[in-house]
Amino acid sequence: MIHTLAGAVIGILVLHPLTKIVYWFEFRHDLAAGNESLWRFLVSRLDSAFVLEMLPMSLIFALIGGGIGLAFAIYHLALVRQQRAMHFMEKELAEDLPFLVKAGEGEHLEFKASVRWDFRQQKSNRALETVIAKTLVGFMNHRGGSLLIGVTDDGEVVGLEHDYQTLKHKGRDGFERCITDIVTTRMGAELCAFVHCVFYELEGKDVCRVIIEPSPVPVYLQEGKTSRYFLRTGNGTRELDAREAMAHVLQR
Repeated sequence: MIHTLAGAVIGILVLHPLTKIVYWFEFRHDLAAGNESLWRFLVSRLDSAFVLEMLPMSLIFALIGGGIGLAFAIYHLALVRQQRAMHFMEKELAEDLPFLVKAGEGEHLEFKASVRWDFRQQKSNRALETVIAKTLVGFMNHRGGSLLIGVTDDGEVVGLEHDYQTLKHKGRDGFERCITDIVTTRMGAELCAFVHCVFYELEGKDVCRVIIEPSPVPVYLQEGKTSRYFLRTGNGTRELDAREAMAHVLQR
């Protein structure tokens, strides 16, 4: 709003005079007072800009200036968000991964053994994707963090080999595509920009670190026609009821 209002003022006080200057240079010999100076011409014309008959013209310049201000505001907000994202990623990547594993789960770090492979049943289980989605939503609705996949809750590195075998495209590319599909189908394609996969090798096994940026808007997990709101609290992810979710959104 500030950028738009400032643009409207500039449209009236800057763009309007500029057009008058161009008009004076082009048609000054045809004006009634051909010897009238540029300054006197501007003063006389700008005085008349606020006359009732000329208000539509002033409104047009205000709209033009406001549109330019709005465009600049959108660009500025995008630039600020990009800078924040870069700062967040630099901060996350600066942390040593083996140290994080030893430190254990916390407010900004979660361990998951797999995305699809059920170690208890020793088979693929697509229902486990919902657990991953809940964690991603919880981090986005809080302050962001990292989801380390291929590491059990007690810090044992089990790798991603079992998950690879459940994918159509086996390997790191297929795994990253799987994470993207989870975000797209359960949260929305626009939120893929807040999720970044970085692969490491620990103890000779692949591990994926999913870095999640905090979302500027509330994020919901879509299950059929139901929208569920999750939040990272402590070293766990908790679902909030409607009242709690509304209170948290307003607080943010």
